[in-house]
Amino acid sequence: MSNLFSNRVKKLRKEHKTPQKEIADALGISTRAYRFYESGDRFPDFQGLLILADFYDVSLDYLAGRSDIRERR
Repeated sequence: MSNLFSNRVKKLRKEHKTPQKEIADALGISTRAYRFYESGDRFPDFQGLLILADFYDVSLDYLAGRSDIRERR
C-alpha cells in the first residue's frame, strides 16, 4: 500500500462526514492509531481493511490503490 491508501481513507471519511473516533471505534483501535492510517505512517491489518471496506462500501482494491473503481463486484 502507499500514500494512496491514506489519501483515500481520509477522503472517504470527509465525504461521509464521519469523525475519526467513530471509525477508530469500528476498527477497535484508538483515535490516535487511526490518525496514523490517514497520515500514511501505519496501515491496518487485513481485518482492518475489511472493516474499512464494509464501513465505506468500497472494494479492497480501491482502498489499496489498485483500482479507481469504488464499487465492489
